[in-house]
Formats: sequence, C-alpha cells, structure tokens
Amino acid sequence: MLVYPDVRAAVAWLCTAFGFVERIRIGESHRSQLRFGDGALIVADVRNERRPPRPGEVTHSVVVRVDDASAHCERAKANGARIIMEPRDFEYGERQYTAEDPAGHQWTFSETLADVAPEDWGGTSIAPD
Repeated sequence: MLVYPDVRAAVAWLCTAFGFVERIRIGESHRSQLRFGDGALIVADVRNERRPPRPGEVTHSVVVRVDDASAHCERAKANGARIIMEPRDFEYGERQYTAEDPAGHQWTFSETLADVAPEDWGGTSIAPD
C-alpha cells in the first residue's frame, strides 16, 4: 500500500505514466487497487499516521517487472516522472531504471535480459529453483 495526498490524481497519473490499470475503487478518495501484469498495488489516502514520503526522503522502492524497460522509461518521462536512473544493464541479467512519482515514491522497473547464475555476478545460490 502506497499513500498519496490525492488518491484520484495518483491513480490517474500511475495509470497514464506507468501503465497500471485500476481494478477496484473504495470510496471516491479512500483507496484503489491497481494491477500491472500479475501484480497488484493499493493506493491509499493520507490518514492518521499514513503519509507519503517527505521531499528528499526515500523510505522504499517498489520493483515492477516490465517487458521493455527502455520503452517504459520513455512513457514515464513523457508523463512527467522524474527519472533517477536511466535504463541500465546489470551483470545479474536485468535492465532497470528508477523513477520518482509526483508524491515522492520511488519505483524501479526491471526487464529480464538473461537468466544469470548468482555465482556469475558475486551472489550465492541458497536453494535450488
């Protein structure tokens, strides 16, 4: 669940910029469930101790799998996302970029390029797949 000062504006922006689809709405401004592929996310209003991040504060980063990180990044940029890290290929077989939405939530979008064994990039396999 991510908290936004304006649930309706957040839902509209997340759907336009990042490609989420609104699935469920609870009240006009209380909550919405969004989906992306097989995943889901709750967007909630400010209430009691629930607050969005303060400017300059990073409390979390949501990771979302996408088919094409570069194209997704271009869509996000065109819709006003602040790009923190441009799409970049990593040794563990992922192309990723990081963006910040208007409320300050950070998002990492990740495209799988190759299935690379953790030992090939400095990780350790713990259990077989």
